[in-house]
Amino acid sequence: MNEIKCPHCGSVFQVDEAGFAAILKQVRDGQFEREIKARESAFLHERESAVKIAVSDVEKKKDREIAEKQEEIARLKEEARSLENSLKAKNDVELVKKDNEITILRNLLNEERSKIATEVTIASQKKELEIVRLRSDLQHERDSSGQREQELKDYHRRQIELLNEEIKELKSFKKSLSTKMVGETLEQHCRDEFEMLLRPHLPQNVCFGKDNDATGGSKGDFIYRETTPEGVEIISIMFEMKNEMDTTATKHKNEDFFKELDKDRRQKGCEYAVLVTMLESESELYNSGIVDVSFRYEKMYVIRPQFFVPLITILRNSALKTVEARRELAQIRAQNLDITNFENELMEFKDKFSRNYQLASDKFRTAIDEIDKTITHLQKTKDALLSSVNNLRLANSKAEDLTIKKLTRNNPTMRGKFKELEENKANKIE
Repeated sequence: MNEIKCPHCGSVFQVDEAGFAAILKQVRDGQFEREIKARESAFLHERESAVKIAVSDVEKKKDREIAEKQEEIARLKEEARSLENSLKAKNDVELVKKDNEITILRNLLNEERSKIATEVTIASQKKELEIVRLRSDLQHERDSSGQREQELKDYHRRQIELLNEEIKELKSFKKSLSTKMVGETLEQHCRDEFEMLLRPHLPQNVCFGKDNDATGGSKGDFIYRETTPEGVEIISIMFEMKNEMDTTATKHKNEDFFKELDKDRRQKGCEYAVLVTMLESESELYNSGIVDVSFRYEKMYVIRPQFFVPLITILRNSALKTVEARRELAQIRAQNLDITNFENELMEFKDKFSRNYQLASDKFRTAIDEIDKTITHLQKTKDALLSSVNNLRLANSKAEDLTIKKLTRNNPTMRGKFKELEENKANKIE
């Protein structure tokens, strides 16, 4: 507890810390308010004094300027009167001269006005001609733009037609899988393929020709035979070619000819039977590559024309290896060697033959996939060209909406020229 003595009555009383703090706060707040009011009063007083001083200075400065202006005006009036008197004397002497000069100047002014009017007329005509030229250029540009647009449309249309034709050709190629059937029969095509691609690389003991023996009631189209120099037959193949027009009403199937082909093969003593066919062009089975149907008829294959040469090569190589295997077998038997080695080599040959067949089939499927990708790419190119034609149509619409007003909207120079031209026309009308 703290004791506090009142300065007025002299009595002493006690207060705790909270009360003491409250009293101290009251004292400080009162003192602070008094100081603020005192400072505010001093500030207002200083501001009023500064304003009065500034106003006084401005008024004094203004009075001085007014006095100086009045003195300047008086001086100028005096000089003007003096100058007027001197000029008046001179004007009396030169009045006639001035009148003559005025007359001359008026004549010159009239001539100048006439020249100016002529120049204005010429300028107006030039501006009109310029406007006509600009309009003509604009129309020419529109016509040229339309012509270029039409040319581009024609060009894109031709490109689209070419792409469509190419797509049709690729689709037709995919369906028919034939490369040289135009203007040729299937038999002639196979004969030409053999003579061009195989004949130069085959030995003299190879025979390939038409089957002309119909003693058994039927015959095939071609027979391929190859023998060793000793006259031992290495391989023989009976070929049957089947094709029909797209407009044929009754469509045949490949299996319709299997039985007859197998019969011809047996009658002519051929080892293999091969049907070269263009039938069932939509069949994925026959379009996939070399089709082995030996599960129904012994040693029979079905192929498209483009596999004619590859199949002969595969079968011939297989036969040549078989001949070598036979010779080796004879040597092994002559030397009383174990037959197991021959069987292993024969199995290895079968594996290699199967692997070669699988590789050829995979390459064929890859070629088909590439054709599909090419068709897709060409279709995208066609869509892009159609989109370009649409953009050209939009550009033409924008060009048709183009006007002189739109051209000069953000061009102050051209806008000023047109405004000046309108004013000149209005003046001429007046």
